[in-house]
Amino acid sequence: MTVVKSPARGKITIADVAKQAERANQIVGELRSRLFAPELRKKSPVYSLSQVASLCGTDKGQMSYRLAKGDLPSGTLNATGSRREFTVGESRQWIRAYRASSLRPANSRAVTIAIGNFKGGVSKTTTAMALAQGLSLRGHRVLAIDTDPQGSLTTLFGVLPDTMVEEDKTILPLVHGEETSIRSAIQETYWDGIDLVAAAPALFSAEFVLPSRQMRDPAFQFWDVLNLGLEDVRDEYDVIIIDTPPALSYTTINAFMAAEGLIIPLPPSALDFASSSQFWTLFSDLTTSLVESASLNKTFDFINVLLARVDTSDTAAGLVREWIQATYAEKVLPVEIPKTNVTSVSAVEFATVYDLAKYDGSLKTYKRARDAYDRLTDLIEQAVQSSWAAQQ
Repeated sequence: MTVVKSPARGKITIADVAKQAERANQIVGELRSRLFAPELRKKSPVYSLSQVASLCGTDKGQMSYRLAKGDLPSGTLNATGSRREFTVGESRQWIRAYRASSLRPANSRAVTIAIGNFKGGVSKTTTAMALAQGLSLRGHRVLAIDTDPQGSLTTLFGVLPDTMVEEDKTILPLVHGEETSIRSAIQETYWDGIDLVAAAPALFSAEFVLPSRQMRDPAFQFWDVLNLGLEDVRDEYDVIIIDTPPALSYTTINAFMAAEGLIIPLPPSALDFASSSQFWTLFSDLTTSLVESASLNKTFDFINVLLARVDTSDTAAGLVREWIQATYAEKVLPVEIPKTNVTSVSAVEFATVYDLAKYDGSLKTYKRARDAYDRLTDLIEQAVQSSWAAQQ
């Protein structure tokens, strides 16, 4: 028998790694250029009269009647004149008018929500993005903050972390002590009602800067940097959503300590379930240590576990779902985010279900995914409203 030997390969040098990094960045850039062409920016969808009416909680007839008053945007007729279309911004004006009683009371402040899990690939970023979009379509003004050096949330907004984000447009000025407010890092996005504090690879330096500042100044509270930085803008937003790295990093700690609510996406798989126990142990050890050493009094208004990437064809998922329910009880949200072709296609296009103006596949599949995110948004909006009520 002839044995076929693998070709001899030389050692891989650091220079080779650098070339690979350059190549990877080039391909991502080309993909982004293709997907966001021609002006390299994402575009939000437009909505029909019926869709806006649904978002407002009214019917098409009532909306047509209100159009005649001329006090809200009238939209634009499409090229054939057969359909009236509304931008996200125009739609949100209608939504805010019809849902005024559901919006933030004048004497309340933004509710901050951190999306966290110490394991990657559990839909943290997709959850953060879709929740921001869903809440904006309920009329709320949202600030999204990306604290992950990989910048996945930033990329979903159509911004490349490697080439389009300056350090002063991240949380780094807060980390270095150069700024006391996050205001200067906030930028508008393609989606009306959502502003962004972007991420960049340089955020890795936070893991060295924060402990270094703590060593130089024992009175420095490394865990409170982001919380204090948000203080200046909490009256200007309804909800602040923070996407975190898949690790118990200094930036993750800051996100959790700045939040009134936590959402932990958790796929119903045995490995993810086992990993989640480490999440709670590490987080508990950390917070207990801070409570004892710094006399910290930290509370949360809500902590929710979200079943995500649920594959209905996976027979083992049902058993793991039972484990999750038994472990986290009332913390488990009564909604499951399905693993569908819709969400897979959306991810490839740097998008969520809310970005899709139309879906070429099964309408039933799309509706199942969209309904799940709509239900998630409803549940979190209720939690946010409860937090506002507690502020009174």
